[in-house]
Amino acid sequence: MSNKTYDILKYIALVAMPALATLISAIAVIWQVPHCDQVVATVTAINTFIGALVVYNKSKWDKEHKDEKEN
Repeated sequence: MSNKTYDILKYIALVAMPALATLISAIAVIWQVPHCDQVVATVTAINTFIGALVVYNKSKWDKEHKDEKEN
């Protein structure tokens, strides 16, 4: 995974998706939109998956560059 892809996914996982889930939840409650819980749960599940990819790739990168970090 390139650094740019990593940075984009990290931003999506840490900022964009949680903000989207909060926005959907708030608007759905205000406007009494049906199936809000299912939509928010889906967004949260996707975000959890993206977060797992980010953590996995960070761990992989750290292992590959362990010697560089120690110097």
